[in-house]
Amino acid sequence: MKDDQPEKLYLRSLDVAQERRRELLRLFPEIETERGSIDFERLKLTLGEAVDAGKERFGLTWPGKADCFRTIQAPSLATLRPCREESVAFDTTENLIIEGDNLEVLKLLHKSYLGKVKMIYIDPPYNTGKDFIYPDNYTESLQTYLEYTGQVDSEGRKFGTNTDTDGRFHSKWLNMMYPRLYLARNLLREDGVIFVSCDDNEVHNLRGLMNEVFGEENFVATVVWQKKVSPANDSQWFSSDHDYVMVFARTKDVWRPSRLNRNDSQLAYYRNPDNDPRGPWNSATYTCNKTKAERPNLYYPIVNPNTHEEVWPKETAVWKHARDVTQENIEGNLLYWGSDGRARFPRLKMFLRDMSGVVPRSIWSYDDVGHTQGATLQVGDIVGSGAFDSPKPTRLVSRMISVSGCEDGLVLDFFAGSGTTAHAVLDLNRQDGGNRKFILVQLPEPTGREDYPTIADITKERVRRVIRKLTDEDAGKLDLDGGKKQDRGFRVFKLAESNFATWDADQAKDAEGLARQLELHIDHIREGRTGDDLLHEILLKSGFPLATAVEALELCGKTVHSVAGGALLICLDRALTLELIRAMAARTPERVVCLDEGFARNDQLKANAVQIFKTKGVSNFRTV
Repeated sequence: MKDDQPEKLYLRSLDVAQERRRELLRLFPEIETERGSIDFERLKLTLGEAVDAGKERFGLTWPGKADCFRTIQAPSLATLRPCREESVAFDTTENLIIEGDNLEVLKLLHKSYLGKVKMIYIDPPYNTGKDFIYPDNYTESLQTYLEYTGQVDSEGRKFGTNTDTDGRFHSKWLNMMYPRLYLARNLLREDGVIFVSCDDNEVHNLRGLMNEVFGEENFVATVVWQKKVSPANDSQWFSSDHDYVMVFARTKDVWRPSRLNRNDSQLAYYRNPDNDPRGPWNSATYTCNKTKAERPNLYYPIVNPNTHEEVWPKETAVWKHARDVTQENIEGNLLYWGSDGRARFPRLKMFLRDMSGVVPRSIWSYDDVGHTQGATLQVGDIVGSGAFDSPKPTRLVSRMISVSGCEDGLVLDFFAGSGTTAHAVLDLNRQDGGNRKFILVQLPEPTGREDYPTIADITKERVRRVIRKLTDEDAGKLDLDGGKKQDRGFRVFKLAESNFATWDADQAKDAEGLARQLELHIDHIREGRTGDDLLHEILLKSGFPLATAVEALELCGKTVHSVAGGALLICLDRALTLELIRAMAARTPERVVCLDEGFARNDQLKANAVQIFKTKGVSNFRTV
C-alpha cells in the first residue's frame, strides 16, 4: 500500500459524508441550522421519534409544534369517493375538485402525486380573528371532519373561530399551516414553485414557517399586491391597501420564473426617433461603475461619428464592452448619440423585437392583476352577488401561473375558496393553447344559504359556469388548433371514511368485541359503497392519479378494470373463478388486485391464483 493511501481514503470518506449531508438537507430542509449544520434533534422529530426539547437555538417555535410532526406522520384512514353527478365530463377530464379537509386530502394524494405538481397557489385564512375555522382536536382530523359535516355522530369535538382574544392565537394558525405546507412541499416537482397569499397578521410567521419547511435558500420573493382602488377612509390608522404573496421554489437552483409580456406603459418606453428599420427600441447606459485601474482594457476613447470627437468615460467609470465589441456596435448602428447626435456619452440600442419579456417584479399593481372590488363583482356576475367574501382576482392568479412557467403542468390549490384558480387555469389555456390541469380542495364550510349550502358548492358551481361560458363563446369558431380539444371538465371527489373497515384497536377486548372485529375482517367493505368507490380507492392507494385512464374489459363474463394500459388489473367481482384468474394472468400485468371476498373463503382457489400469477411472472398479487 502506498504511503498516501490512508490520506486518500480519509478524503474520500469526507466526500461521501458531505454528499450524504447534502442529500439529508435536500430531503429535510427544516433540519438545517442557521450555521449550516444539521439539527439532529429536529431530524428525530421529523422521523417520528419522541424526544425532549434540546438547547435553545435560532428558529421559529410555538406551543404545539411537536404535535405537528405527529399529525403529519399519522396515516390517513380516509378515501375519496367519486361523485359523478356533480362532475363535468367525469370519464375524460383530468381536472379534480375535492370536497374535504385539506390535511386529509393532502395525505391521500401523497403517494399518487408525489413530485408531480408544477405549481401550488393557496390563499389560506388570514387569521383575522373571525375567518379561521379550525378543529378543537387536531390529532383526529378525519373524525372531526366527519363530525363537522354530519357524517358521524358527534362526541363533543367542535369547530370554531380562532379569536384574537385566545392566548394561543398565532400558535393555532401555525399548527394548522405547518402540516399542510410540509405535505404540499413533497408534491412539488423539482422545478416547482409555491405562491402563498397572506396579510400583515401572519406575514412574519409565514416567512419563518416557509423558511423552515422549504429551506431559506429557496426563498424567491415577497410580492406586494396593491389590492384596493380607493383607500378605506373609515380606517382608524392606515388604509390597508396591499396584501402579500410569498414565493418559494421547491429547488431554487432548478426553477426559474417565466418572463412576462410588457404592458402598455412598458411598451411606451420603446420608440423609434431615428426611424431605424429594425423598429422601436429603448436604450441603456454604455458605462459601468468600475475604475480605470480595475478594468484598464475597458478604458479607451470612442469616436463620435457625427462630431468626429474622441469621447472618454468619466474618471470613475469605464465602458461596458471591449474595443472589438464596441466597433461591432458602431458598424451595426447600435450606438445612439442623442437626437442632435452630439450627446456626451453614447447609449446602447435595445430593440423590442429582440426582447423576450420582462422579469417579474415584486410589486404588482391592480392595473396589472386586478383588485378585490373587481374580483367580488366578477364572482357576483358568475354565481350571484353575496355568494363569496373577498375572492382573489382571476388576473392575479393568472399572473402567478404565468410566472411559474406552467404551460402543461399540474396546478394545485388546497384552499380553493370560490374556485379562482380553476377559473385562471381555464382562461389561460384558452388564451395560449396550454394544457394545464388543476386540483382544487375545499372544506364544505356551511354558508347559511339555500342556493349554495357550503363554500364547496360555490366552488363547483363557479367552475361549471366558467366552463359553460367558454364553451358557448367558442361555439361556431374556426378550429385553428388542428382539432386539439381543451380539457373543460372536472371530476368531483368527496372525503369519507375508507371503503374498507379497519381493525379498531379501541374496541372492547371481551369476547363480544373481538367477535365484532372478526366479522368486520371477513366482510370489511362498508355498507353502501359502490364498485366505483372501491376502484378509485385502490387506484389512489396503488399510486395512480385519480384521473388515470381505466378500461373496462370483459373476461370470462366478468368485468376487469385495466389500468395504465394493462399494467394493473383490478377485479371487484365477488365470485372469482379459476378461468377468470387464468385469463387475467394471460395478459401478464405487473400487478393484480382482487377482492378477498371474491374467493368466498375458498383457500384452495386463492392458493391456485397465487401460483398461476407467479407462473406468468406476476409477483405483485394482492387482495383487499
